[in-house]
Amino acid sequence: MNTLKKLCYLSAALLLSASFVSCSNDDTEIMIEQQTSSQLLSSTPWETTGAKDKNGNNVALTDANVSGYVGFAYFKADGNFAIYNLTDVLRSRGTWSVDPQGKTRTIASLNPDGTTIFTRDVEILVLNKNEFTYRIRPNSSDPSVYYDIIHTKTSHTEPSNGQLTLASTPWETTGAKDKSGNTIALTDSNVAGYVGYSYFKANGSFKIFGLNDVLRSEGTWTISPDGKKRTITTATFTRIVDILVLNETTFTYRIIPDATNPAVFYDIIHTKVSHKEP
Repeated sequence: MNTLKKLCYLSAALLLSASFVSCSNDDTEIMIEQQTSSQLLSSTPWETTGAKDKNGNNVALTDANVSGYVGFAYFKADGNFAIYNLTDVLRSRGTWSVDPQGKTRTIASLNPDGTTIFTRDVEILVLNKNEFTYRIRPNSSDPSVYYDIIHTKTSHTEPSNGQLTLASTPWETTGAKDKSGNTIALTDSNVAGYVGYSYFKANGSFKIFGLNDVLRSEGTWTISPDGKKRTITTATFTRIVDILVLNETTFTYRIIPDATNPAVFYDIIHTKVSHKEP
């Protein structure tokens, strides 16, 4: 009888132990949450690593049909995105979303003043922790022609040289100082040519208007990889300036009117503004 009791007690203990382990496993499973499509897309940077045509044939990433979709993409949890080409030059910025079913990704590419350049909806084919593939149809009137753009998870760090900051807002010239730190009137002939509203767009183009909204110059712009110099190029000149401050609210650069006399310079101060591009 004692032996029988011991066996019963042992069986009961084993059952309780098994039940505890089972509960432990259940608790672990409950803690594992399924990521939404939006969370997956924003969980990592993406690099374009391939493209295929409607027949499943590989398409070179330099092919004109797909090259405009190639680069490093950063879909941020706050609903903003930035896309750079494979040489780390900013190509597009704006807002993004994924529909609740996880079937469509939408981006709205924005100008510095917040106006929309274009919106694009694409069909999501694959979206997991390692791959993001979508389908583009270049001609809406002929949906039989399409390309699948393949992105792979990457550890590539988003460039931090100020391109996105410069392209994310209009800038108004609000001050100037000479080499001694004295304030210079914006009407002073030494600085008046640098005064206005500036719009540095994510596609590498820019426009600068006078404070009277008259176009003053336009062309292309870049920032050096180290974030220390900004270059603008127009039809008539190229100007390279030293960047002193570039953050969310202030953009200040230094001009040296005479390259042979670098001891004479002026610092041109710009402030973030909500002024719409004329």
